[in-house]
Amino acid sequence: MSQGNYPLRGVRILDMATVLAAPFAATLCGDMGAEVVKLELPVGGDPLRTLAPVHDGNALFWKTANRGKKGISLDVRKPEGRDLFLSLIKDFDVLVENFRTGTLDQWGLGLDVLHTHNPRLIVLRLTGFGQTGPYARRPGFARIFEAMSGFAHLTGEAGGPPQHMNYPLGDVIAGLFGAFSITTALAERNGLAREAQRGVEIDLAATEAMMRLLDPLAAEFKFSGEARERTGSRATYTAPSNVYRSRDGIWITLVGTSDPIFARVCSAMGRPELTTDPRFNSNAQRMQNLKELDAMIESWFLERDFDDLARQLEEQAVPFSRVYSAADVADDPHVLARKALMELVDPVLGAIPVPAPVPRFPGRHFEVPQVGPDTGQHNNEVYGRLGISDERLRALRELRVI
Repeated sequence: MSQGNYPLRGVRILDMATVLAAPFAATLCGDMGAEVVKLELPVGGDPLRTLAPVHDGNALFWKTANRGKKGISLDVRKPEGRDLFLSLIKDFDVLVENFRTGTLDQWGLGLDVLHTHNPRLIVLRLTGFGQTGPYARRPGFARIFEAMSGFAHLTGEAGGPPQHMNYPLGDVIAGLFGAFSITTALAERNGLAREAQRGVEIDLAATEAMMRLLDPLAAEFKFSGEARERTGSRATYTAPSNVYRSRDGIWITLVGTSDPIFARVCSAMGRPELTTDPRFNSNAQRMQNLKELDAMIESWFLERDFDDLARQLEEQAVPFSRVYSAADVADDPHVLARKALMELVDPVLGAIPVPAPVPRFPGRHFEVPQVGPDTGQHNNEVYGRLGISDERLRALRELRVI
């Protein structure tokens, strides 16, 4: 679904990728106004349709992650499908794919072929490890990216095993970089006169996207000789910054990064003298005495219920938050006031809550998109724009081309 007054209006994206990372890139562009068409094999089979949550046979992950897209089916591996695909891409600005390196070339759809049929086509190739290098053809999944980037090495308790969160973070981070890559390439291309516009190939490695988040760690290792380790929720670059438990069992994140904020933490605790204690009067000193400082804060939290803690912290303007579940997010007054969740309308399930587009553009209307499409749901509409008759479409279905 194209958002008529959003920045990417008029941009057409063909998403032939599977699962999450690359399709999420296309979905984010759709949130910003692009028209996105989702291409699947005629038999479906995208693994995202089977990943939880699935409710009564309805693939919620698919419906939410591919929101706003039109759905077509096509087997580009068959000669008729390849020909139809090459006709299709003439009217698109961007192609999104995440097959193992070299796969499209094997199908006769290499970059040179694509640009012969559409010289302006931007091709996002989002793989685990990029188009070059010894790992280029390895399969990749979110947890592999998280592990190999060094990210998972940082998560978990001190002395314990590394941990992954219960969500494919590596995929959605790669998707964010994918959307950024697409818009960057569009800005470059569209800044030229149309006759001078040429498409480009984007080589995006999901593992490198995760690495890019960890800016100072390589430098830290070079100059200190130590690789940063797991420390649970306790930060080792600033203090205090940890997760604490209240007397009534609620987990709370507190951040006292700068000296002024630390002073406010001390005021909330009724311990203003800690600001002049030589063990804690600078971030460097607080880091050296981190366990001792954390023990004081932890004790203070455990002696009070959450409501009392929240009142005292709010009075001193200390940055903190209860650690929310999805249920807490949906009930938060700020989330409700900003309408940060919206509801997709599904013909079977009714309203499906999802995060609203980020960012927002004040003064512009955003139309709530449709849920992710069924396989081939918009075949007649999309292929009809190419002048393909209903009779020809029926023949292609019989051949299992679409």
